[in-house]
Amino acid sequence: MDSELNGSELGTKEFWESSYNREIRNYKSHGDVGEIWFDESAQWRTIDWLLNEEKIDKEASRVLDLGCGNGMFLVGLANEGFTGDLTGVDYSPKAVELAQNIAEDNKLSITYKVADLTQPQNELGQFDVVHDKGTYDAVSLCPDNAKEKRALYLDTVEKLLRTADSLFVITSCNWTEDELVDSFAEKFVKYYTIPTPTFKFGGKVGNVVTSIVFKRKKE
Repeated sequence: MDSELNGSELGTKEFWESSYNREIRNYKSHGDVGEIWFDESAQWRTIDWLLNEEKIDKEASRVLDLGCGNGMFLVGLANEGFTGDLTGVDYSPKAVELAQNIAEDNKLSITYKVADLTQPQNELGQFDVVHDKGTYDAVSLCPDNAKEKRALYLDTVEKLLRTADSLFVITSCNWTEDELVDSFAEKFVKYYTIPTPTFKFGGKVGNVVTSIVFKRKKE
């Protein structure tokens, strides 16, 4: 993939720290958990797919949410009976603080940690399901060295998958399915495409967001 996205404040840590600091105040004030990236429907499409995937053991699977934000994806999994190791990471300490508050208030056993996914994360261990909803997009919007950081991010994701059958589930609004498949080709192969809403413009059909399940490429 040769094209690059224009840099944006959405690709900076400062933007997310400010956003989640505001959302923490809102949550403490009146219980508003804040924005769910790409809205709840995108989140629940992935959760529903995971619930129906026979190879996933809800009681034993280790699940990692990359760029967890307010943590509502993992809250959704926990409420649907996932009782294995649920972990969320974000490079924004304020996001992690908000996610921890929400999980504790709902009496859910979910672990949240601060982590920069463009750096090696060996201490996190390995997982059966690694989930990304908008985080690769945010890395792609980084104003400084986005291409290099995307490559570092994918290096990290590859090492976080426990086995060749472990799943990397990604939802993006900035990249098409073809672009993601092409970009990930050195490390991952497509396993499944989760259907998402379509639109028609100028006689062509596109998707509002793209959700794809990948597996690690076999050596």
